[in-house]
Amino acid sequence: MNDGWTHHGKVRACEANGELTLEVDGLTTQAKYYKPLIYEFFRKVWRGSRPAWGEFEVDIVMDYVGEPPWMDLDNLAKALLDAIKGYAFHDDAQVARLLVERRSGERERIIIVVRKRDTDVLRRTLEG
Repeated sequence: MNDGWTHHGKVRACEANGELTLEVDGLTTQAKYYKPLIYEFFRKVWRGSRPAWGEFEVDIVMDYVGEPPWMDLDNLAKALLDAIKGYAFHDDAQVARLLVERRSGERERIIIVVRKRDTDVLRRTLEG
């Protein structure tokens, strides 16, 4: 059965409604662990969209169970942005909005959602 997700080890991803969603099972306090894990996923199995130009929005959520892990969210975000660079976008300088959140969850995982920024909607909202 094809649920729309591409799986490889602890990483899975899908594309829907203009968003790329990645999930990484498990947590570690070593942010550098994620870069090779996600890079290997993209290199070996991902056949979805290719990097694009323009501005992007990225949401990163770390779900934990029990006590929150001792990890700086800024270090986690940097490692994850480096891991998806070249696959979701060409350079992490294209990220115009970044939300990083730690929350209690039912299982330990990291969720990354990448979407192209709709600058037309943003401009119309600001012009009021």
